[in-house]
Amino acid sequence: FLIPLVFFSGGLFLRLCDKFLPHEHIISHQKEGPTNTLSKNKLLLLAMTLHNIPEGLAVGIAIASVKTNLVPALILCIGIQNFPEGTAISLPLHESGISRFKAMMYGQYSALVEIPSALLGFLFAQLFSSILPFALSFAAGAMMCVCIEELIPEANALKEVDVGTMSFMVGFMIMMMLDVMFG
Repeated sequence: FLIPLVFFSGGLFLRLCDKFLPHEHIISHQKEGPTNTLSKNKLLLLAMTLHNIPEGLAVGIAIASVKTNLVPALILCIGIQNFPEGTAISLPLHESGISRFKAMMYGQYSALVEIPSALLGFLFAQLFSSILPFALSFAAGAMMCVCIEELIPEANALKEVDVGTMSFMVGFMIMMMLDVMFG
């Protein structure tokens, strides 16, 4: 029963991040978090940088768990998938008047956090392998929360977007506990 609770705590953690980090929901155009004067381009840069932290952790954990010579291929694949992410930051910045070089460097800076995050994930997986299922459950809860909030707009049709998302999370957690009990 502990894994579903850890899953739910991942969603709660993301709710806290919603309260303390400025962002805007794409479909409803509802702004959340503290009031700010950041442009949409800077909010995109912040979002992509924050997105790269758990991505780096996942890469480090994956590298720690690989028992073959696939590590160089894994690193290459991560580099390839980071290219469109950097471009997604660089193009809007360049269109807003920033020089090509500076816009490209902002795209690169957003991915720099992935390197120390990957090292941290690698160390975490090596030192604390017994709590890895709980860490993965926490991450799954956070990712499920993001998916519900952004991809199922009907779940958040109310003015308060947290109600639909957290209700879904509670229902999913109950379903997981019933699966463990009767599965």
